Amino acid sequence: MVVDVLADSLGATFKTHKARATVAEARVRPGGAKIILAKPMSFMNLSGQPVAALAAFYDIPPERIVAVHDELDIPFDDVRIKFAGGHGGHNGLRDIMAAIGTQEFVRVRVGIGRPPGRQDAAEFVLRNFSSAERKILPHVLQASSDAIVSIADEGYLAAQQRVNAPA
Repeated sequence: MVVDVLADSLGATFKTHKARATVAEARVRPGGAKIILAKPMSFMNLSGQPVAALAAFYDIPPERIVAVHDELDIPFDDVRIKFAGGHGGHNGLRDIMAAIGTQEFVRVRVGIGRPPGRQDAAEFVLRNFSSAERKILPHVLQASSDAIVSIADEGYLAAQQRVNAPA
């Protein structure tokens, strides 16, 4: 959803790529940084091969890859930027790490919060958003999209300091 919002704001159109992904190329602003937006056509847990294939095709080093993912350890309406680190039980990140051979890539972590009570985490992440969450969701998606633009435009450290700064 985040990548779709970003593509719409940049006027980018997705095309099918041989790496089992849909891909769009855009500039964050005229003369600005070029970004490659990709949505693997695999299950989220099997994102690694498409990411690795696209990184090889476009000659993108791991530290320039930005993975956008849901994050249980962050409240629903929060966005954080992180570089490197473990997978935290996220199978999509685990697969990307295995496929590219490193954990040193940027992550835009989109908070979904913890499941209530004893609800299973896997069940929680696959559920539909509540009506209250759907009202806030467009703002969360835009903030996540803006974080990606900041990473491309300013570098992840500057973007991280701004995005992760307490309000």
